Amino acid sequence: ESPTALPCPSTMETWQKQWLQRIGVYHLVLSFLFMGPFFSILLLFFLFTPLWSLSALYLAWFFLNWDTPNQGGRRLEFMRNWNIWKHLRDYYPIKLVKTAELPPDRNYVLAAHPHGIMGMGTFCNICTEANDFSKHFPGIRAMFAVLHTLFLFPVYRDYVMSLGACSVNRRSLDFVLSQPPSGQAVVIAVGGAQEALYAIPREHHLVLRNRKGFVRLALRHGASLVPMYSFGENDIFHLKVFAPNPRQYLCQMTFKKLTGYSPCIFWGRGLFSADSWGLLPFARPITTVVGRPIPVPQSLRPSEEEVDHYHTLYMQALEKLFEEHKESCGVPASTHLTFM
Repeated sequence: ESPTALPCPSTMETWQKQWLQRIGVYHLVLSFLFMGPFFSILLLFFLFTPLWSLSALYLAWFFLNWDTPNQGGRRLEFMRNWNIWKHLRDYYPIKLVKTAELPPDRNYVLAAHPHGIMGMGTFCNICTEANDFSKHFPGIRAMFAVLHTLFLFPVYRDYVMSLGACSVNRRSLDFVLSQPPSGQAVVIAVGGAQEALYAIPREHHLVLRNRKGFVRLALRHGASLVPMYSFGENDIFHLKVFAPNPRQYLCQMTFKKLTGYSPCIFWGRGLFSADSWGLLPFARPITTVVGRPIPVPQSLRPSEEEVDHYHTLYMQALEKLFEEHKESCGVPASTHLTFM
């Protein structure tokens, strides 16, 4: 009787690669959902143990660095080049498409769409070097502007800042775009938490019609507006959608108003089986397309007419970007953007 055959090296290599990819993605999902509360509870627990000095030292550091998220953050290149991000990229896979140069002699406001549940495409392409953003756009230093509440969580705030994130409030964004030399770029998920409630697979709803703060920011600094769309972002999770009037939807809106977060009910696949429910996203391709810059003049106190003019130009440029690239990214020709 012949001995049991062992798996061939290529099969073992494929199996190992798949698990590294799943771990890379799962690490980000768990960090996004639980890292902040976990370390908050852990530091509080340490205060009542012989390890209280660790919590005391960190809390002293926390308050000494309280304003760092409003001053450009504290990015660490070795974190942005961590190998785990390449495994995360390959799981979907995530791609970056450049359609035009971004000359480093000016500043930029990149508006990222759609928000999705976690903004996976934007995170991978902006907060990491998995797709070589800095080589595609040499001389551009991109900062991902995220909800200020994230920086209230101990340890998690340092982790987020190390990947190149800063606070999305006005003082923080003005600080980044005022720094010499030129080539500063802030990336803003314009639709925010509200848009996460519309992250429905194969649909493209954008909360943009009345979102004009990013245009005012660009006008104040004379920074060019750049549309950026991640095709496939809404396809990686299933989402429970409530009609506008029921109690569940009103609870979501109240929670979002109080905290800035949208309490979405979403699910993906299981870690060990594609046939079970879980928090692992579905492996759907995500392609982030960076559009052409729209030149914007500097106006320290822009009028509503100026804001409306450049907001309209931006919406037209975004729609054109979507239409030009949708079919190559697997979106049917009959599908169009819906502005809300």
